[in-house]
Amino acid sequence: MTAIICGIRSTKLQPDEISLLKHPLVCGVILFKRNFENYAQLKSLVADIKSRFGNDFLVTVDQEGGRVRRFDLPFTRLPPLLDIGKAYLNNKNLAKSFAHTHAWLMASELLSINIDISFAPVLDIDNGSNVIGDRAFSDNPQIVSELADYYCRSMHDAGMKTTAKHFPGHGTVVADSHFDLPIDDRSFEEIEKLDLQPFITLIKNKQIDAIMMSHVIYSQACKDAAGYSTFWCQDILREKYGFKGIIISDDLGMKAADCVGNVHARYQACIDSGCDIGLACTMELSKELLEKLPKNTYKRRFPQLIGKSTLSKSGDFWQNSTWQSVRKSMVAIQAEIYNSNK
Repeated sequence: MTAIICGIRSTKLQPDEISLLKHPLVCGVILFKRNFENYAQLKSLVADIKSRFGNDFLVTVDQEGGRVRRFDLPFTRLPPLLDIGKAYLNNKNLAKSFAHTHAWLMASELLSINIDISFAPVLDIDNGSNVIGDRAFSDNPQIVSELADYYCRSMHDAGMKTTAKHFPGHGTVVADSHFDLPIDDRSFEEIEKLDLQPFITLIKNKQIDAIMMSHVIYSQACKDAAGYSTFWCQDILREKYGFKGIIISDDLGMKAADCVGNVHARYQACIDSGCDIGLACTMELSKELLEKLPKNTYKRRFPQLIGKSTLSKSGDFWQNSTWQSVRKSMVAIQAEIYNSNK
């Protein structure tokens, strides 16, 4: 059965949440701004989660940079990925260094307090979407592929597994799937020539450990939204492109996700499509779903996604000399980019 990653309400676990998270189908939690008060509190929350549910219980977040940044200082205020793509147009080598430092800082800072995964990087093309925009590296699939490859390698260097999103590509539909059901009427061939190129390249390069599906209907290819589609999850992703990693559904609470019905119908659609993990990003949605799922099932865990920090844990991440060096490098890169744009 498909495992579940749940959202929690606030900065501390509540008794009813602890009970719910013990369900054998729950494999982890996803954190948001509502779960962050300060560094000490977040570190304590993660330690509490790990101590209660085990080191193989995933702690995840979206810490992409730009407007999708859940944790503030002392975590680095990372710029959006599009800043890296813009730098590429003037200085390719500088942009690659920018991608490397951006990814390494993001991953190292989170891993230092046992947050396993930031769902990154975005491989969507910046091609008119209201929700993607500067979350993407570029409007050019070759640039996205090249920079994302550097980004993934750097995440791996830091000890974090990668999650490419949103397959097969959310960047060309205007509607935001949080609030609407986007429908992409292009042919499969058009999608493959543009949006799918970064995914194809990075799967071939063995740089993707997990893939998050989009809640978009690509009407000429399949009548189902991608995360509910055996065509996209099995025929294309698994069979045609040979992806052997973990398939993750985007949030089952998004407006686009309800195209198949209530949360139980959505969960069943994930099972049918072969998604390994579904996201239920609020505790209310998690409760509604899990209360009707069997508890006499086997425990789902994904040890292959657990992060392994390369930083010493004898002190906080900003006290580490390697972190200090990489942080200075990124500041210098940003300064050079700024001065070249004057």
